Parts: sequence; structure tokens; C-alpha cells
Amino acid sequence: MKKIFLYNCLFLITFSSFSQRKDENNVIKTDTISSTKDYQLIAIPIAFFTPETGFGFGGGGQLFFLKKENTFKNRLSNILFSGIYTLNKQLIFEVTPQIYLGEGNYFIDAHYLLEIYPNSFWGIGNNTPDSNEETYNQTTHALNISFMKRLPPDLSFGFQFIFKNHEIKEIEDGGILDTQNIIGNKRTVVAGLGALFNYDTRDNIGSPNKGFYYQAKAQFSSEIFGATQGFNKFILDLREYLPIGKNSLLAFQLYSESNFGDIPFQALASYGGGSRARGYFFGRFIDKQMYVTQTEYRWRFKPRWTMAAFALAGEVAEEPADFFSINNIKPSLGAGVRYKIFKDKDTWLRLDIGSGIDGNNGFYFGINEAF
Repeated sequence: MKKIFLYNCLFLITFSSFSQRKDENNVIKTDTISSTKDYQLIAIPIAFFTPETGFGFGGGGQLFFLKKENTFKNRLSNILFSGIYTLNKQLIFEVTPQIYLGEGNYFIDAHYLLEIYPNSFWGIGNNTPDSNEETYNQTTHALNISFMKRLPPDLSFGFQFIFKNHEIKEIEDGGILDTQNIIGNKRTVVAGLGALFNYDTRDNIGSPNKGFYYQAKAQFSSEIFGATQGFNKFILDLREYLPIGKNSLLAFQLYSESNFGDIPFQALASYGGGSRARGYFFGRFIDKQMYVTQTEYRWRFKPRWTMAAFALAGEVAEEPADFFSINNIKPSLGAGVRYKIFKDKDTWLRLDIGSGIDGNNGFYFGINEAF
């Protein structure tokens, strides 16, 4: 699902981090509502900014089960819930249970999403012009449940159940979604099973200093489970973090996505966003195939301050054979700064500016590293 960037820059409050999910799904503790020996419930004010949403705000909470501690990497079973409204008139409600069974050898990771989301569409392909831009309104219900088995210390594998119901509520008269045969321009149901494999040696998740993260994922949407179209999706996410001296490192990521079959436009690979292609609107370019490669240099010039510079390139295409034409590659350059909220907890505020080609650019303010 879309990853949420969380921060609070309007009020001076006390922060603590209790993050289990990788990537952007880091949360900030601001106040304990209720606590016993068995659980702790905290409140979470939320604010964020992305080019796709503009400024967004809301609130939620996170319930931790204190006696269900995982012996691997010291994580707690928890349920995160949030409600968000953006100035682009988007409404997002999410519930994310993460439950460790036994001593952590098994792990259930679930996610429910309700989203009322006005969005932009330029058509399908790697070279759609800016003049194609049109808006549409969509309501989404999505449920993703993963069951993982850990192979200590660093391996895990498991299976997924995936369900997404996309209802198009409004499109522009005479636009691409109205006049062309775009799969998903009325209603789309994605339903099926998946399998995933992780190898993770990072020293921490939100802002790694060293280690590797390798993930391979396969998803299969089938009419047997109620899907409107049958298709297959394969994702490969490879990351490496190499220390350079005492206070700096190089981070690398190669991300690829391949789709086969009759794919609704909502399920196509999407280029852009605050994680994989900063400098481009998320979904500015969509197609069946995509790759993104990015490198970031991070220099911690003070114990709680880091500067970063990044470069990336990638593209989408209908077929892999269409990749790597010089005229099709979408590069981006950018820089940013990070501030460590607490001395003893590895949670960082992040500000990035990315600039792509043809006037594409983005400003991102959130929590922890993009990858």
C-alpha cells in the first residue's frame, strides 16, 4: 500500500518511536492514553506533505501488547490505526495489526484501508505528455494479510491474501478514462494470493547504518477469488547500506516490478513518489514493467543531524525489451536533511527536495529514510 509520511512540526511535544513496519510507516508516540502490564495505548497526531496529497492531517493511535514480546529484534505485537484528511479532499482510514505468535517464529502482518481519493491520471506509458492530465475520484477498500515464518536470524518467508475493491465515482467527460478502453475505468477488484521471501540484516529499519535488505514477492490475482481480471505481479526489492568511515554511508536500491495479464490501471507499476522516485508525482508514469535504481550519500555531520544527496533513474514500459533507451530514462537528483528526534532512539525527521526532467519536482517531509 501507499506508504504514509508522519511528522509534527507545528507543536513542540515529546516524541518516542515504536515502529515495526519498514519504510515510511513509522509512528510517533505523543501521549499514553492507557497502560497496564499487559498493554499500552498511545495517541498519535499526524501531519504530512507530498505532491500527491498536499498537506494532510489527522490522528490515530497504537496499541502495544507488552507481554507478547518477539525474541527476534525485540519487537512488540501492536495494532496501529489512523484517520487522515488532506487539503486535496482525500480521506484515508487505516488499521494495521502486526501480531507475533509464540516467541516470534511466526508473524501476522495485516492492513485494512478505506480511501476516498481524488487523483490524477495521464494515461499509460513512459512518455505521456503533461497535457493529458485529468482528475478522477475513486473509493477503495483494501485488505492485505500476510503470514510469515521466521528462519533465525535473518530469513523469513510467507504467504499473502490480497483484496482490493476500486470504485470509480467520477471521471472527466471526454477524458482518457472516458473515451479509451482503459481497464479499471469503472470498477476493479483485485483478489488473490501471494508469496514473499525476505533476507534482512539491517541494524535498524527506519534509518539503517549497515546491512542488507532483499525481498522477492509474487502476487496472483484470479477470478476464482472474485477478481475482475486475472494477472500476475512480481516484485524485487534489493537494498544495501555500506558505511564509509565513521560518519557517512552509501545506500543503494534496485527495485523492479513486472506485471503480466490483463492489468487494471490501478494495479500497474507506478513511477514516482516519496520512496522510490522522488521528484516525480506518484503514478505520473504507469505501465506493466518498471525499474528504479537509486543511490544516496548520507553524512552525519553532528550526532543528531545528517545531510543527504541522492541520484536515481528508472522508467516504465510495456515490455522489458523497451527499457534503457536514453530518451526514455527518467532521472532525478535531490538533497535533504535529517534530524534525530531522540538521542537514544533511531527516529529521524526527513526533508527532501527532488528534481526530475521536464519540470517534474517534489518536496517531501516525513519520518525516516526513503529506503
